[in-house]
Parts: sequence; C-alpha cells; structure tokens
Amino acid sequence: MSSQYSEQRVGVFVDVANLYHSARVMYNRKVNFRAVIKEAVGDRKLIRAIAYVIKAESPEEQKFFDALDKIGFEVKSKELQVFYGGHKKGDWDVGIAMDAIRLAPKIDVVVLVSGDGDFVPLLEHLKSIGQRTEVIAFGRSASGRLRDLADNFIDLDSNVRKFLLADRKSSNG
Repeated sequence: MSSQYSEQRVGVFVDVANLYHSARVMYNRKVNFRAVIKEAVGDRKLIRAIAYVIKAESPEEQKFFDALDKIGFEVKSKELQVFYGGHKKGDWDVGIAMDAIRLAPKIDVVVLVSGDGDFVPLLEHLKSIGQRTEVIAFGRSASGRLRDLADNFIDLDSNVRKFLLADRKSSNG
C-alpha cells in the first residue's frame, strides 16, 4: 500500500498550541513532534512542514522552537496578545488556513495537525477543490466534524507511548 502513495507531495501544518494543551490536560506530558512529523509524512515526499507557535516569553520556549527547527519544521511565531483586564489570546487559525490554501496547488495532501473544530471550514474548502486532507490529533479532544471530513484521521490517543515524550520526573534515569 505505501508504494502507491510514495509519490504524494505532503504539506504538514501543526497547530502547536492545540497539541500542547491537549497533551498537557489529558496526559500531563509533552508531544513528541518528531514522531508526529514521521507519522504525517510516512514514505511520501515532504514539501513543507510548518509549526505555528505562540511566544509566551517562557525561558524554555526558545529551546523548544529550536528543537522544532532541527526536526525539520519551519517555525512561524506570533506574540501572545494581552488585552485590558488580563485576557490573553494567541491563535494561528487564519494563518494556518491561509498557508494551507496557498500551498494546496503545490501539494497532493494537506496534513492538519490539530483537533480544533475552527478548521472545519478549511477542510470543507480543501475538499471542494479536490484536495486530499488528513488530520492528526488527540481523538478524545478532536472535533468530530473535523474527523469526519478528513480523508484520513490519525488518533494520537491510539499510541501515546509513540506520540508523547516520556515523563522525565517519573522515570529513573
């Protein structure tokens, strides 16, 4: 089966905040983004892999951004917006959607790594132009509509040992 798809050109679009928060809330662990990109691409041709991040001014974040870069992601970052009264907002939904639409003519498969239901209109649009779509997310927190729309859905909950990093605090070494 894999050789049938090996000529596919793949674009991977990762909503880092969505994955980070899902992994933290459900498992109190961090995502293994190296395993995620490997799963997204398989034996196909990677054209672009973009990780969308929000800068929150934490000391570890630059190391994390550098690690994403080393894995092979192009890292796009945005400042966290803080509004009057302390409300904070930072999301890449429109940026991810625009990049996916812009790159769609150059790739065979759009792989969206997010379970955010706000991306339903993006998938509907991509499907309407004949684009193959795949979604990778934690199934328990992913939008059901997003799962249904995707040509393929990869559930990170199905193999947490593979897709989450080992918790360093609880391991002996």
